[in-house]
Amino acid sequence: METVRLRYGNTNTFLVGGRLLMDTDYAGTMRAFFKALKAHGIRLDTISHVMATHYHPDHCGLIGELQQRGVRLVLLEAQKESVHFPDYIFRRDGIDYVPIDTDKAEIIRFSDSRQWLRSLNINGEIISTPSHSADSVSLILDDGDCIVGDLQPEEYLEGYEENSALKADWERIKAHSPERILYAHMPEKRMK
Repeated sequence: METVRLRYGNTNTFLVGGRLLMDTDYAGTMRAFFKALKAHGIRLDTISHVMATHYHPDHCGLIGELQQRGVRLVLLEAQKESVHFPDYIFRRDGIDYVPIDTDKAEIIRFSDSRQWLRSLNINGEIISTPSHSADSVSLILDDGDCIVGDLQPEEYLEGYEENSALKADWERIKAHSPERILYAHMPEKRMK
């Protein structure tokens, strides 16, 4: 399964299996997004779904525009309440932003994520990794790739006196034996 890194702003976004876009960058980066697609020989109409690892402005800024272009939004059950968190920030900063249409979102449970991904010919599952924010999720692919968004690296645990939430997130991830960790703002990390 191919995971393509698209970097067109400050956030690494990933196209998984040619159909699922994980994260977008900040609102206002659509032109740069199209340039990144063109550079990789990807057509927008091949992307069927978009999902955010969490709903901070630098991870979901283009979702509303993508919905208008026919890309379907997938929300995990833990994300429903956080979707409109960035709306205020975009309005406050005077950024042209298309709000996310939650009425058109497909909401799935974590327990159904493997089956849902299979419908896209993607083998893996989505798990909750809430140490960064309550709505944070990670995509763990059976081929060894793991997209974690803004999850702090496991090495950071040494710098904390106690961070049981981050430790628990990494224990859940490592139970799947990932080979490559893909971060939103850091270089990838090889686990083996």
